[in-house]
Amino acid sequence: MKKTNAARILDTLKIVYQIKEYKVDPDNLRADNVAAKIGMPLDQVFKTLVARGDKTGVVMACLPGSGELDLKALAQASGNKRVEMVQLKEVQGLTGYIRGGVSPLGVKKPYPIYFDTSIIEWDVIAVSAGIRGAQLIVAPSDLVRAANGTVVSISRPMAE
Repeated sequence: MKKTNAARILDTLKIVYQIKEYKVDPDNLRADNVAAKIGMPLDQVFKTLVARGDKTGVVMACLPGSGELDLKALAQASGNKRVEMVQLKEVQGLTGYIRGGVSPLGVKKPYPIYFDTSIIEWDVIAVSAGIRGAQLIVAPSDLVRAANGTVVSISRPMAE
């Protein structure tokens, strides 16, 4: 597999990582499916979401696959009154990534990115390498540093 921009950023920063590839099911891009395919717990596989704040514009959130984005918490952390998810059709134009392949690294523009506090509970986590079918396995502190991110509580348990 060729290197993704996200992997090249980690290389430039001399950050140790591993790439785990998996077979993509275009009908099921959910984090639980990815976690099962790469053999990691869902809490340890992080998804990257794109939102828009009423004051700051686009912000990104990286949270465990088992969680749901707490929009109020993200708004508060990012200095907004409210935040809403961007429409799916906007994601690629804003980030350069397609759904199921959004990485917190190598985004078109340097948007503020917020990582859920649960990230620090792990030695390593998985996050999209920037394409469908590949996950970066990396130490959370290295990922946060590489993405110039902020660690804050932005996730809540998924509603049943």
